[in-house]
Amino acid sequence: MNSSTYDFKAAIRAFGMEPLEYIEPGKMHRFAGAGKQPSNRAGWCLLFNDGLGGCFGDWSSGISETWQAKQDKTFSRAERVAFSRRVEAAKAQAKQALKERQSRAAFRANDIWNDAIPAPGNHPYLIRKAIQPHGARFHKGLLVLPVVDITGKLTSLQFIATDVSKKLLSGGRKQGCFIPVVGDIRKASKIIICEGWATGCTLAEDEPTATVLAAIDAGNLKSVALAARCRWPTAELVIAGDDDKLTEGNPGITKARAAAIAAGALLALPQWPDNAPESLTDFNDLAQWHKGAHHA
Repeated sequence: MNSSTYDFKAAIRAFGMEPLEYIEPGKMHRFAGAGKQPSNRAGWCLLFNDGLGGCFGDWSSGISETWQAKQDKTFSRAERVAFSRRVEAAKAQAKQALKERQSRAAFRANDIWNDAIPAPGNHPYLIRKAIQPHGARFHKGLLVLPVVDITGKLTSLQFIATDVSKKLLSGGRKQGCFIPVVGDIRKASKIIICEGWATGCTLAEDEPTATVLAAIDAGNLKSVALAARCRWPTAELVIAGDDDKLTEGNPGITKARAAAIAAGALLALPQWPDNAPESLTDFNDLAQWHKGAHHA
């Protein structure tokens, strides 16, 4: 392995990804995104043919970086312009590959969603969370939830197993997309945006006239909130955040507050009684604790 390839791989690893053992110059490579399973293919890289530069990123987290090999001499203006053009071409290639990947995933999502049946009300996850199905479907033993963009177009799916483990459809678009819990997204006057679907179900049952959207995770709250504000500029917008008090930096509150500020929305957080367990984090936890429910 030459030093340029070694340095390129080191740059990728600095962002939490493990590139392929062999990186062929001039070819787009795919590998697992940061923190993803080995089978994931959200990570990508392209090392230029001369080995003096390249690009890499992670579609699942939005990482998009440029790398340039260290040189003893300073690049000329013409070399800098040429390098910039190669970067633009590489990123355009990666963007097209992402678009095609997401399009294929959307087709798969539609096929699975159309084959799925309405979720039974006695599914273990629904019982565990003390919620109604709210449009969820059932497919091959899994709860299936639709992930849509702001226009209502299906982009992906979330699957929930009986052991409460969750998984998104591989390749599906998530950023700025959400699980519609309840309400007509074509005409909404009050919109509540939360992280998880179960939390959204709890909020929907508490505020039946609101349109409730589950952003899937804290990192997607801001994107969904901004999309909602653009779609419904005059609507009352509420970000219902989680309280990850046992996690360093409390990402639930931090991300929810950032989303509320960016979209000009109200911020709602669970208000814990003095005797509430420290392990509780969201509005579903709070509702269940108030009802005296206990879960592992």
